[in-house]
Amino acid sequence: MNDDLSWMLDSALEIPGALHAVLISADGLLMARTQDFDKDDADRVAAAMSGVQSLSRTLAFFCEDPHQAWRQTLVEFDGGWVFLISAGEGAYLGVSASPDVDMADITFRMQQLVAQLGKRLTTPPRENLGARS
Repeated sequence: MNDDLSWMLDSALEIPGALHAVLISADGLLMARTQDFDKDDADRVAAAMSGVQSLSRTLAFFCEDPHQAWRQTLVEFDGGWVFLISAGEGAYLGVSASPDVDMADITFRMQQLVAQLGKRLTTPPRENLGARS
């Protein structure tokens, strides 16, 4: 986990109603989390969010164009929201929030955070380590 990024993720929690934030890799590994969020819980969330973004991308055809770029996934629960957006090549930012959060404020803050972190959020593709000479 990158503690350098954790303090940056905490800025997402400045929005009233925002609860937790995680930065994950596309393959479900936790890259960073807000400081108040338990690591074991953050690892579970990272794995689940990897699946959520994968399923979301698969549904592009449902909007008539299978080649559309995925932008965000929003999940609503009785007790709140989960927002998931792309945060660079192979990285995703997830934020949980209470039911009364201002959705425009939280998504705007998430976009600001992604822009602020820039290349620091980019996860390079894994190399094929299977064929070594």
